[in-house]
Amino acid sequence: MKITDILVRDAVILDLAGGSKRDILVQMAHALAVAEPEVDEARLVEVLIEREKLQSTGIGEAVAIPHGKLPGISRLLASFARSRTGVNFESIDGQNTHLFFLLVVPEHSGGQHLKALARISRFFRDAAFRKRLLDAETREEVFRAIEEEDAKF
Repeated sequence: MKITDILVRDAVILDLAGGSKRDILVQMAHALAVAEPEVDEARLVEVLIEREKLQSTGIGEAVAIPHGKLPGISRLLASFARSRTGVNFESIDGQNTHLFFLLVVPEHSGGQHLKALARISRFFRDAAFRKRLLDAETREEVFRAIEEEDAKF
């Protein structure tokens, strides 16, 4: 599975405006719902917030991978967002989070979402990749960075 196959380009946000975890999740859910009409925005926000109550999806190194299972969608969907100022996302390293990769999977997706989560996590272990995303000025630069990372695996 390639991340570029599930990335919804029209849902990418280069400069998040929110200052809280909830703000970030709401903005990302809204962008995805606008780009993908089968996404129920309100339900997605609920799913993401419930998942965050279990444990933060802030994995450290300025990265969070919010994710959840959403009834009513037919395929895996992903989006990317960035906060230039950083947000307290209750990350495991206690640092602010700047890079967010949202993964939404169908309610009965089996293990497919675990493969996607593992692949995304692997991408973000690379400091050079994280820097490229932080420095990207356009959506196209974000897509190119992800495509190049996808090609490595």
